Amino acid sequence: MKNTRLTLLTLLVIGFSTFANAQKAPSKTLAFVLGSWEMQTPKGKLVEQWVKNPDQTLSGKSFRINAKGDSTLTETLQIRKIGKDIFYCSTVNGQNEGKEVCFKLISTKDLTYVFENQTHDFPQRIVYQDKGKKEMLAWIEGELNGKSRKSEFKYRRQ
Repeated sequence: MKNTRLTLLTLLVIGFSTFANAQKAPSKTLAFVLGSWEMQTPKGKLVEQWVKNPDQTLSGKSFRINAKGDSTLTETLQIRKIGKDIFYCSTVNGQNEGKEVCFKLISTKDLTYVFENQTHDFPQRIVYQDKGKKEMLAWIEGELNGKSRKSEFKYRRQ
């Protein structure tokens, strides 16, 4: 019984410290996103670029590049601390009346970072997964019109 309690206590401490570490500066927690990432699609490329700011926040932008090489900014991004929590904030061109929508970091398990905003129409979750130096997987998921949806973005470092 003592071994079971000790194991459970150890797992709780590890779990808490992992989440506590994730609540540090966004630039440390999500440093793997820094740089330029791209994904080829039938209509061209999707590109996501992230930089670290002096205040330890991360700023990003997402854009499409069509077959002719023309680029269109689709959204501006920021990962920042608000109070004690880390948020992923997005301003999507042509959506939400140009207002920023933020998603709270709720999980940091297995190099997967889950941001959630249950009040947003779609998506309710934005997820980034560290797949090493050259790959990053991101996805959006949630319900739209009563149906569960998910879209994946398999990025490679440029």
